Amino acid sequence: MRVALICHDKADHLDVRKANRDAHLAYIKETGVVEMAGPFLDDNGTMCGSLIILDVADVAAAEHWAHNDPYAKAGLFESHSTQAWNKVIG
Repeated sequence: MRVALICHDKADHLDVRKANRDAHLAYIKETGVVEMAGPFLDDNGTMCGSLIILDVADVAAAEHWAHNDPYAKAGLFESHSTQAWNKVIG
């Protein structure tokens, strides 16, 4: 099933995002469950969160993935949510 993981960064944590970006991208590659992903941008074009579409067994697996993401472990996110998602176009 597809699950959308929606994360919002803590204010003034761009340095945390940049410092953990390589580990985050390696985790995405290593786990093999990310169908698409990318950062949210603020009005200045600065990264401020993430949208990740996971292809996993269930929402619990998506939560497990989210908690083990290097970004989450580094304390980057103010909040995150998971939601089952149905791909219609694309």
